Amino acid sequence: MKTLKHIAILTAALAVATTAQAGTITVKGSDTMVILAQKWAETYMGQSPNVKIQVTGGGSGVGLAALQSGQIDIADSSRPIKATEVENCVKTFGKRPREYKVAVDGLSVYVNNNNPVKALTMEQLNGIFTGKIKNWKEVGGNDMQILVYSRENSSGTYEFFKEHVLKGKDFVASAQTMQGTAALLQAVEKDKSGIGYGGAAYGGGARAVGVKKDAASPAIEPSEATVVGATYPIWRYLYIYLNPDSDKGDIAAYINWIRSDAGQKVVKEIGYYPLPDKLREKQ
Repeated sequence: MKTLKHIAILTAALAVATTAQAGTITVKGSDTMVILAQKWAETYMGQSPNVKIQVTGGGSGVGLAALQSGQIDIADSSRPIKATEVENCVKTFGKRPREYKVAVDGLSVYVNNNNPVKALTMEQLNGIFTGKIKNWKEVGGNDMQILVYSRENSSGTYEFFKEHVLKGKDFVASAQTMQGTAALLQAVEKDKSGIGYGGAAYGGGARAVGVKKDAASPAIEPSEATVVGATYPIWRYLYIYLNPDSDKGDIAAYINWIRSDAGQKVVKEIGYYPLPDKLREKQ
């Protein structure tokens, strides 16, 4: 027969276990955002030791699918959620998922450091990545076949690039599909004929070219001023999505911190660009 003391001990143990479970936040999604999400988690857990944050990548589509099935708390996405994904979330939660913009990114176009091409127009990028332009000499480079590196089709970066640069056209059939931006950049770094695309925070090893809206426009390189000011042609927001009923307690506190000055400082440290103050206030 349990004494009152034993019952008190069991009750306390159960409370601790419940608190530990409630303090775990699961995050999954965009590979573009995974280094940022990991740094956010590491920094936040350092100041909030009772909260555990688990971060994995896999792609924006993978994260949003996990959110739709109720497997995670937060989905990271480098593209806006699709209408079908919203519908699936409504089926699961009975409500639309809650969306937060958390950073700004200049989607960079990377070439090998030895490539003499310094800038490309949006039309030229369309031609290169769809296979219409096949040789670097067609855009002012060396007489060398172009080898395109791309992301997997579950990637939000893949979908954003396809929609905004290729205008919905398919990537060239010979494109080499890479699992993650880091792997793509490593490939371009080793391949003199290579070209690829990825988030601004992944620079290094390969070189970002300037992008021109058209032949008569100046070449713009991705920077905080050009991306936040929307003069760089290929910019986007980075997002997190969650079940609206989960937007409370530890999760709400974490999201508020991400969008605070402290969380946005991490954005800049990683290599992306902080949200404008007016946008943070609006949401």
